[in-house]
Amino acid sequence: MKLFNLEVVTPSRKAFSGEVQSVTIPGTLGSFQVLYNHAPLLSTFEIGKVKVVDSTGKELHFATSGGTVEVRDNIVLMLAETFESPDEIIKERAEKALSRAKDRIAEKNKKDLDLERAELALQRAINRLKVKENRY
Repeated sequence: MKLFNLEVVTPSRKAFSGEVQSVTIPGTLGSFQVLYNHAPLLSTFEIGKVKVVDSTGKELHFATSGGTVEVRDNIVLMLAETFESPDEIIKERAEKALSRAKDRIAEKNKKDLDLERAELALQRAINRLKVKENRY
């Protein structure tokens, strides 16, 4: 299978760099897959799992919180808010974030509650736990 270059950059680090066979991204309008010689594309992506098939055919899974992606000339550049492998996710921390988000949402009648922010925190925590526990 032909390979292309994938670069993933977050605000704090270069999270991934290498040649891959494919990448599946949780697009805003639904997941999409990029293969060698994909047409040029500029898109946003949401909270979800990114699946990478590396140069040896091994599947790698990552949790992301969204961002933008550009595909051009067999180079895929993802600018991600977060990008974590299962090994990088601390289960206890994700469970605490899940609990906090649920507690905030339960207090939805409070005037100062930003419900949208709490719901996004809940989605991120659930996604991180799913990737950590390989439950996709």
